[in-house]
Amino acid sequence: MQIAIRRTVENKWLQEIVVLLFTFVLFTMNDWMLISSWNSLWKASTYFAILYTHAQLNRNFLLPVLFEKGKPLAYTLMSIGLVLLFSAILYEAATGWLYKNCDLYKEIRQQTFAYHVATVIATSICIMGPLFLLKYYREQRKVERENNLTREMQLNALRSQLNPHFLFNTFNTLYGVSLQYPDRVSDLLMQASQLMRYQLESGSKKCVSLKDEIGFIESYINLEKERVGHRCDVQFTQAVDNPAQYKIPVMLLIAFVENAFKHSTCSVEHCAVSVSLKMENDWFVMDVRNSVPRKKAEVVSTGIGLKNSKERLAIIYPDRHQLDIREGSGDFQVHLRLKIEKYGPEKDLHHRG
Repeated sequence: MQIAIRRTVENKWLQEIVVLLFTFVLFTMNDWMLISSWNSLWKASTYFAILYTHAQLNRNFLLPVLFEKGKPLAYTLMSIGLVLLFSAILYEAATGWLYKNCDLYKEIRQQTFAYHVATVIATSICIMGPLFLLKYYREQRKVERENNLTREMQLNALRSQLNPHFLFNTFNTLYGVSLQYPDRVSDLLMQASQLMRYQLESGSKKCVSLKDEIGFIESYINLEKERVGHRCDVQFTQAVDNPAQYKIPVMLLIAFVENAFKHSTCSVEHCAVSVSLKMENDWFVMDVRNSVPRKKAEVVSTGIGLKNSKERLAIIYPDRHQLDIREGSGDFQVHLRLKIEKYGPEKDLHHRG
């Protein structure tokens, strides 16, 4: 229903017809009850046609002089000339034909030239005003659709980057484990396959439930725990009541967790990684902290993860997120706040499916 109404409002020719009928009724309403014959209706229509023609000439031929050519003085002079011309035409038509033997426009003031000048000006404002407002609305809708299309293309490009980036990091993890703990590779492969299955199954979706995304992050952390063993103190906490009611862009958060493990565990030193997820007054809050080794080994990286997440946040949550990244002498901290949405009653199945 809303789509049908929006399409109706955006239909240019329907708008023209509605404005035409509305202004016709508006400028004949004071004498409408006196239109008792086809002859009276014909004269009233002729009277209004002159007014409407003036407004359309001003709109289609004079206004481009003002807006496109930027000549306000020329537009003002031509507008005055056009008003006087049509006022004279209206005055002659009314006094010479329309008023004779007709009950319409019989007041003395309606038979003056000044009255017709005022009527021409008032009609132009009442006709052109709504048409320009509707035109502005259509143009804004067009810009909005173009922006949405550009935004969608950008997000698709970012999602296409994300898949190979995650696969690269996962295989790099498995390779590192195979060198040090070959007997644990089979278990890690099983966990990695579950992560990849989630990635593939949700890859075509724009959003997933926060519950699924938290589960994905937890599985990834468990995989990393297996890889780093006892040399890393890993903590994961989440305090989100009913996370299934919230939706979030798929794999938006994982890069911050990946980055923490990648740079914290790049040496043989004892390290620490902590990930905290919670809700604060309808804001989703993610805190990630990792220790920074004194002697860093060279980290193999695509350089895509954090950059990708920052760009997606800027596109999807331009005014609804706060991202604070701090690097100290001994640790690296990420604090993210997101104003995430809840599933609507009709959107729930759409996003889940």
